[in-house]
Amino acid sequence: MAFVQLQVISHFSLLQTTTALEDLVLSAKQRGYNSLALTDFNYMYGQVDFFKLCKKHHIKPLIGIQLEMPGLVLTDQTFTMVFLAKNYVGYQKLLELSTVRSTNDFLALKKAMEIGMENIFAITPGETGEIEQLLLQNEQTKAEEVAEAWKQLFPAEHFFIGVQIHRQLQQLIKPLTEIANKLTLLTVAMHDVRYLNKNDYFSTNVLKAIGDGEQIEVLDGTITGTHFLPEEAVTAHHFTELGLGEAVAQTQKIADQIAVDLPLHQNLLPEYPLEEGVQTPDYLRKLCYEGLAERVPDADERYNKRLEYELSVIHEMGFDDYFLIVWDVMDYARRVKVLPGAGRGSAAGSLVAFVLRITHVDPIAYNLLFERFLNKERYTMPDIDLDFPDDRRDEILQYVHKKYGHEHVAQIITFGTLAAKMAIRDTARVFGLTTQEAGEWSAAIPAQLGIRLADAWKQSPALQRLTESSRENQLLFETAMKIEGSPRHISTHAAGVVISGQPLMELIPLQHRDGDILLTQYPMGNIEEIGLLKMDFLGLKNLTILNDAVRLAEKQNNTTLDIFSIPTDDSATLDLFRSADMNGIFQFESRGIRNVLRRLGPENIEDLVAVNALYRPGPMEQIETFINRKKGKQQIIYPHPNLEEILKVTYGIMVYQEQVMQVASKLAGFTLGEADILRRAIGKKKKEAIDEQRQYFVQGALKNGYTEETASQVYDYIERFANYGFNRSHSVAYSYIAYQMAYMKAHYPAAFYGALLNSINPHS
Repeated sequence: MAFVQLQVISHFSLLQTTTALEDLVLSAKQRGYNSLALTDFNYMYGQVDFFKLCKKHHIKPLIGIQLEMPGLVLTDQTFTMVFLAKNYVGYQKLLELSTVRSTNDFLALKKAMEIGMENIFAITPGETGEIEQLLLQNEQTKAEEVAEAWKQLFPAEHFFIGVQIHRQLQQLIKPLTEIANKLTLLTVAMHDVRYLNKNDYFSTNVLKAIGDGEQIEVLDGTITGTHFLPEEAVTAHHFTELGLGEAVAQTQKIADQIAVDLPLHQNLLPEYPLEEGVQTPDYLRKLCYEGLAERVPDADERYNKRLEYELSVIHEMGFDDYFLIVWDVMDYARRVKVLPGAGRGSAAGSLVAFVLRITHVDPIAYNLLFERFLNKERYTMPDIDLDFPDDRRDEILQYVHKKYGHEHVAQIITFGTLAAKMAIRDTARVFGLTTQEAGEWSAAIPAQLGIRLADAWKQSPALQRLTESSRENQLLFETAMKIEGSPRHISTHAAGVVISGQPLMELIPLQHRDGDILLTQYPMGNIEEIGLLKMDFLGLKNLTILNDAVRLAEKQNNTTLDIFSIPTDDSATLDLFRSADMNGIFQFESRGIRNVLRRLGPENIEDLVAVNALYRPGPMEQIETFINRKKGKQQIIYPHPNLEEILKVTYGIMVYQEQVMQVASKLAGFTLGEADILRRAIGKKKKEAIDEQRQYFVQGALKNGYTEETASQVYDYIERFANYGFNRSHSVAYSYIAYQMAYMKAHYPAAFYGALLNSINPHS
């Protein structure tokens, strides 16, 4: 007789358990379960990842929640109820209930539960249930009243009485069964899984104590507990021994009735609001050609051809509305005089983005590739990240919120996790150690970003000595290792915003908070997987400085200054870079990069772009060669003479990802879309994919008249440098911001330094 766990929490019930989702699903598979529920408290943070993991490991996912709410009789206390979605409509009801619950408005929650519960299964939860607590107080009649009230919310056989065999709950099996019989309800066996293994009981208690700010008795002998995930057959046997075979069978019957499929990778882009009769592609084209006439008055055929190509790809991929939405945001920023960044990431490779004034570097003048941004041979959502002055980012957020509506816009959640040092410190505090003693533990962990405790122990003799000095210290370290990586708190993503045509609550769970914009319960990755439009609005301090400097210069000189129309070959500005006078200049302030500037002596903005791309882990090793080749101290060598036009700008060195794509196109006849797939394959370092792409590359090169030896040599060269290659579009855009700042410093030093000082002490 199969048993299904219908009441299970993960570490997304924050600070309530150490159970990670992957560990949960893998353990369930190993322990014989064919179906599994996830019923975290109040929130649905982990459900998409849980769903994917279950599908991956061939377990049926049962999506649920344990909602806390005031009792019906014991109204001054809160109790839980287990809810499971029967189908997708039931899942949407859970989204609503969880969202409403986040307001702590229990009247609204009660009202939400008065309709639409026919696609939900509800089960009493055991220890945390009102019915069970009333029975423990010998209030049988009141317990029946509560059960009757819950029964009225659900169709027949959708509300169940859960029976459990944990310690004191065994005594409730008889009265619970009597209530079920009297009210013609069915009983269902529940195990209430709160942690994964018996010996996770102690670390779970420590985690709860961290959340509650309490200390615990460390060596009271209670290290193991009963609320773990046992073998499926063992659980079924224990219930059946107590005469609860029917209740066990009911778990599988419920699971069999559940069919929730979460649709992923949908196209949920909202429509940009237009006047009736106006078609989105036509309006976008009109804006683009108007923008082209303004931005490139003497545009030649290259611009028209590129613009038509980009518009056709954008339309074919279904992204016309997306570009209009982004254009509208940037148009608003311009109207209220919020200075945007020149661009960020691969979006700077789009001419459409440039003519719409979404980005501010000409992709044709700088030889940037649209396919690095959008590639119809690899369907992905476009990703235009927008930089704004950090002191005005909220204005842009509020504009989007107002335009598309409260139910259609949300910021995106992130989770702060217990990193190594924090896990040790928090555990030490719960164990009753002093701040000084906790500091000793923390100091024994190497100051290495992202280090795990297991690795820290191998590297640190001091940590080994501490751990081995007593049984209590050993337990402290083992416990810290168990809680390490658990989500500790929620926060708001620094940039992420989601916009939807449908009310978001129909698609994802949301969370109300102090601010007026909603927060998603699903993190960034899940939002993108579902297919929602995610945009990044980033606040950049350097844009605040630049914005203030321009404003001050205009005021001081009684003039207007278009910072996007400054000459890019200004000698005074380039002199600043050559002398490495880079205090206050975005991306070029560090001692190391200033040293590179001195030695290189940049002659144009192209040299700045290269330095910006090279001064990163990996590419750094090419800096010496780059400088020597530029200075004529070392011969410039190309992998093949035909590649000179692509690599000349970087003296034969493959610095940019776009160069990888151009070489594959030139030599092997790849389309730029295919070349982008090659670049990604090499970047992911998957040998099978790299070898497969090599085969295509060699075949293409042979067709183009190159020898196999040449093709292999060039591919080896690509493979060597593609891992290091930097996004040229991003480097151009960010180097341009640096150039703008240096221009202000060279020509309007009083305004520049005034803005710089204001950024350090804005209230002075």
